[in-house]
Amino acid sequence: MISVALLTGLALGFVFFGGLWLTIRKALASKIPALWFLGSFIVRVGIIMTGFYIIMQDANWINGLICLVGFIGAKFIVIRLTKPYEERTINVSLAGKEAMDEA
Repeated sequence: MISVALLTGLALGFVFFGGLWLTIRKALASKIPALWFLGSFIVRVGIIMTGFYIIMQDANWINGLICLVGFIGAKFIVIRLTKPYEERTINVSLAGKEAMDEA
């Protein structure tokens, strides 16, 4: 059950933070961005609350905690995946340059 809770947390995190990323992209191009943000928030929170409710069904707080760890872990993965390509390559080249300067 622990691995199920962790994978569920990861999936919920991808849905929540990936959905937030998509919402921001769509809302910036929309004439009514508030509608995008409000609608997306309601849908995302509804999905997340349902997922956590299902994981916590047997009243085991350990499963909920592990699910939360997966949820937060997904946040960092989504942040890493959604960085612009240019920013990722600049960071890599700067890190390589700093390593060469230290040597």
